[in-house]
Amino acid sequence: MLDTTTYFPKLLHALNAEEKEEKSRYSLENGQSLKELKRLGLAMHPIKINRKSFGFADYPEVSFHYPFPFEGNGFRGSSPIELFYQGEESIKGVLLQFEGKKGEIRLFAPDFPDWLEAGDAGIKLAPDSRTISIMRKALEMAKELGTEYIKPKETAEPISITTWFNKKLNSGQKEAVEKMLLHPDVVLVHGPPGTGKTTTLIEAIRQWTAKGKRVLVSAPSNTAVDHLAGCLPEEIDVLRIGNSVKVRDELMPLTPEGKWSGCSELKTLKKLKIRSEQLRKMALQYKRNFGKAEREQRSLLFKEVNNIRKDIKTLKRDTEQIWHEKAQVIVGTPVSIVDQTYDNNSFDVLIIDEAAQCLEPLAWALFPFANKIVLAGDPFQLPPTILSDEASKLGLNVSTLERFLPAGFPIYFLPLQYRMPKNIADFSSRYFYENRLESFKEKQEKVWRFLVFL
Repeated sequence: MLDTTTYFPKLLHALNAEEKEEKSRYSLENGQSLKELKRLGLAMHPIKINRKSFGFADYPEVSFHYPFPFEGNGFRGSSPIELFYQGEESIKGVLLQFEGKKGEIRLFAPDFPDWLEAGDAGIKLAPDSRTISIMRKALEMAKELGTEYIKPKETAEPISITTWFNKKLNSGQKEAVEKMLLHPDVVLVHGPPGTGKTTTLIEAIRQWTAKGKRVLVSAPSNTAVDHLAGCLPEEIDVLRIGNSVKVRDELMPLTPEGKWSGCSELKTLKKLKIRSEQLRKMALQYKRNFGKAEREQRSLLFKEVNNIRKDIKTLKRDTEQIWHEKAQVIVGTPVSIVDQTYDNNSFDVLIIDEAAQCLEPLAWALFPFANKIVLAGDPFQLPPTILSDEASKLGLNVSTLERFLPAGFPIYFLPLQYRMPKNIADFSSRYFYENRLESFKEKQEKVWRFLVFL
């Protein structure tokens, strides 16, 4: 049982230390020059603007070109950024993609800044204030409610299995599925590499949805989210939420953007966007040094643009709300899920896959959404990434799964691995898994015959 009087304040302190470290690293203040940020691979300046458009949720989006070979790997899809120009207030946004010398960003602003094409704009990495804010709010609520925070409002209905969808499950996988379906609140699934953790979770999801249950699935990375979403059968209505730029091409039909392509409201949406852009261009024809009549006309045009954008957002919100309510399984990263502002206990089950890489406060942000919680992963793989040494010492680097393993909840270990040669698996079994990890013999014989042939 957690001592909530000390536990959550300690995590909040760790979160504050991590935020402070992020701000220090990415700031142009504190004696850090733009030249230094560029040297560290934290800024690109100047950038050349190639194209402007309004994209998801009618946010301004900018395609850009960086004229020099860029050194550094910090600019990855979904990274928080700031668009800046000397003497002007910077604009927060997100990097949608960057490859080679070309990239695309989305701005969290109603329109493009006037100085965007002046020729000296740049972008720099920024603290992930949105994620920090989500984690802080979750911890503060957990601090207030204590362990009641993860207790279901009603006992989850146990489900007995009459038919297995996957006939090839081994006995350990079947036991894990049965316990996930029967246990009322929190269940931990410990799946070492190659033990079929995803296969096991997919079977549980199919059993739940067959009984009319709604399932929320999350993982700390888009790669992990896509992997699980791609394994779900076509007969299940799946909605993949989040940054569509990071979604695998074959999964695009599962996203809101993909569903719009076959939606009857698409024609209306396109007409509204075209009209909005036409009026915006008309308004921008008026220069800064103009008379009262021109100023009033420009103001009226921008007012009409804003009204049309409100209509666009309303149409998108209402249409996508139907998809959210209809979906049997919703899949996304923790931040993309929280951004949807689901009501508490909107789902029957929450599954957090790769929970050994999930920051604990992000998990606390998801817990209220479901009656039953399943945490799956392997604590002996890579932990979450933390920048601050102080935050690590205070426990922010301890993953969700590691934190919950000794807490007394049921743990189901998947004992049979199909991936590694037996001698390698035996070493892992002794070193990490208390000799509980076994190898599938038929698979190993095929592997060794292949290796001998090579």
